[in-house]
Amino acid sequence: MRVSQLFHYPVKSCRGNKCIEMEIDAFGPKWDRRWMIVDKDGRFITQRQVPKMGQIGVTISSESVSFDYQSEQIELSMVEAQGQKDERLVTVWRDQLIGNRIDHPVNAWLSQKLGREVQLVYMPQETVRQVDLEYAELGDRVGFADGFPFLIISEASVEFLAGKVGYPLDVQRFRPNIVVSGCDAFAEDQWKKIQIGEVIFDLVKPCSRCVIPTIDLESGQKQPEVMQAMLAYRKQGNKVMMGQNALHRGEGMIAIGQEVHILKAV
Repeated sequence: MRVSQLFHYPVKSCRGNKCIEMEIDAFGPKWDRRWMIVDKDGRFITQRQVPKMGQIGVTISSESVSFDYQSEQIELSMVEAQGQKDERLVTVWRDQLIGNRIDHPVNAWLSQKLGREVQLVYMPQETVRQVDLEYAELGDRVGFADGFPFLIISEASVEFLAGKVGYPLDVQRFRPNIVVSGCDAFAEDQWKKIQIGEVIFDLVKPCSRCVIPTIDLESGQKQPEVMQAMLAYRKQGNKVMMGQNALHRGEGMIAIGQEVHILKAV
């Protein structure tokens, strides 16, 4: 089994970026979901409410962050993109956190593209958002992702579902960070601990899926047949599960083509 694709998502619910290699820091994939778009009350906004968010691209360099939508683009310096310390709280699900609000024309640009008033916020290095202690150790942290720093899925799992839907499905619909090839569909359900390069990952919880995987990445339109297929083949209790949430043990680099070693399975 090998790593076939890697992705990081700088802004929660915006388009992801393919990586050849991925730097892993204390938060997880470097720059992954360190930014988030919120409403006027500081509450997070995702593709669940605004499917068009998945069509907004975000490019990160050491010096700047740029957003693009269709043929339009806006850029912030990295200093601007990290905002100013702000004691107002932002909300992700049940978590209330201090996020740096960014004072820049990007807010008006995003508001215009998304058709509602929004604000871009950044999670500073000193913020520690604890992962749910039912699945994690004290000190395990995550950025603005829903709950965990990594999502791992196999190519075969997505191909299985595509076969039931009747057309190809881009793996990015499922917002993975690490995609694995060379295993059977849903083999990842049996993994508890894996190693890629020098980094160990604990697979701690199946990922409960919402409407986001039904959204076509190009058109932004929902395709309900994707959810129907997940309900038919991936329902567990009253939820639909695809992929595995994971925590990393250690920091370093991983890359496409590296072997995936199973250290512990169910």
